[in-house]
Amino acid sequence: MTIKEKIGQLFSPAAFIHDTEENIQSLERLINEHKIGGLTFFHSRHSAAANFEQRQEKLSYENTLEKLVELINRYQLVSKIPLLISIDAEYGLAMRVENTPQYPYAISLGNMDKEAKELIYDTGKRMAKDLKASGIHLNFAPVADINTNPNNPVIGYRSFGNRTEKVSEFAWQMYKGHTDQGVGACYKHFPGHGDTDVDSHLGLPILYKNREALEKEELLPFLKGIEEGIDMIMVGHLAIPELTDGKEIPASISKAIITDLLKKEMGYEGLVVSDALNMRSVADLFTEPGQLELEAFLAGNDLLCFSENIPEAISLISEKAPEEKIDESFRKIMKWKEKYGVLEAKKVTVPSFDWGNHAEFLKKTAPKYLSELLAIPSGFDFKNCLKISLHENGENHFFQQLEEHCHGETFQLKDFDLENPRFKNAEWVLSALFVPSAKPINHFGLDKALMEKLVNLSQQKNTCLYVFGNHLALREFSDLSDFKGIICAGQQFEEVQKTAALHLLGKVKAEGSGDISTSVNFG
Repeated sequence: MTIKEKIGQLFSPAAFIHDTEENIQSLERLINEHKIGGLTFFHSRHSAAANFEQRQEKLSYENTLEKLVELINRYQLVSKIPLLISIDAEYGLAMRVENTPQYPYAISLGNMDKEAKELIYDTGKRMAKDLKASGIHLNFAPVADINTNPNNPVIGYRSFGNRTEKVSEFAWQMYKGHTDQGVGACYKHFPGHGDTDVDSHLGLPILYKNREALEKEELLPFLKGIEEGIDMIMVGHLAIPELTDGKEIPASISKAIITDLLKKEMGYEGLVVSDALNMRSVADLFTEPGQLELEAFLAGNDLLCFSENIPEAISLISEKAPEEKIDESFRKIMKWKEKYGVLEAKKVTVPSFDWGNHAEFLKKTAPKYLSELLAIPSGFDFKNCLKISLHENGENHFFQQLEEHCHGETFQLKDFDLENPRFKNAEWVLSALFVPSAKPINHFGLDKALMEKLVNLSQQKNTCLYVFGNHLALREFSDLSDFKGIICAGQQFEEVQKTAALHLLGKVKAEGSGDISTSVNFG
């Protein structure tokens, strides 16, 4: 192979499942002409995390799984060396593909007791099985960041939590679950994105911590992963001046962080992949097309993800990067491809999923992360209780499961009048909050006026609250002190809602670890 062909193997540009035929053909030409090494799949250009043009393509979003498989087969046909197919599937293929199995968010799994680590392993194994059946070789997961900043705009629900040892253990179990199924996994975002308050898709987060603090928290999961033998780490777009002689330079283009710290000091010998190079935190740093990719490669990255300037980058790297470094990264990538069966890639058929088995798994795991922030009082009165839901979206399986036990009426909070005689006569209120968004942008999608209405309600009646979704949304309440019970269910899955109902009835025990209390402000 020529040097430029070897360099082509370093790139994994974005491929969009719902794309125009023109764009698909353009990517086929890129693969064929520049011998691209892999592709990273996203749902569509509009929904890609770092697409800020917000273009509204008039495309059908139906049959996503079928289109994904069709495109994988099509792109593989034009590549001389089989493509490494990757995807962000932190909570399963459903993160990018509709109508495929979705697993609990990392923040929910992180509410499990550390002794439940075998369920984390099983989750990783199941995710990997779905990915492998769909023709995907690599999942850019798990997130090994410790979410010590509850206001983090980009990590949050993607992290296993704020307990360093638990994050380390759960990240390893998730990783091992994948690799034991023959699917690659990747620790991210080195050197640690959890204690930041800027979204690196939009700007550059800067973490001001000394080396001692970094070693106790941010670096620890990565160090333990390296000791276990992980073979891929993604470097994030965040600056840590302590590690770069005071310079506010993104880790993803820092030789001091990637080569000196990660490779030399920490002894890491596996593949290093950059976070997406179209993200605003780095994309606007260099005016010359290809210069960013060159800097990222010279800093120590082997695999360059989501580059939008591949021809120019290949040319610059061939001119300015040492040939021995190109050969080293090329060999590492080919070794990885061989290890995970990429070089024996065959035509993929559209998989079918065992939905019954998946439902049973969700049912089995639900009590493990169901957490009592404030236990339901023993005096809770089922007979004299109103049921009020907030931000309900779809069928309320929680209330349905309780119908024959809680005889009081059911209301939507937005339509409920606190002067309602039924409210005045009731002793207890059972409220169900369905958090609209797992992400903190725009207050998790919550209506602040309705939140205040619920707080006001809790100050007038004995109110118990079940939260379905990201428990960090509880920080949006002005005051939680008057609630008589607060239960964090973790997810909005039907199986979880029914488990929560059984918990209220005393038939299921909440087995969550209690770590949840450290990230919620009682106000």
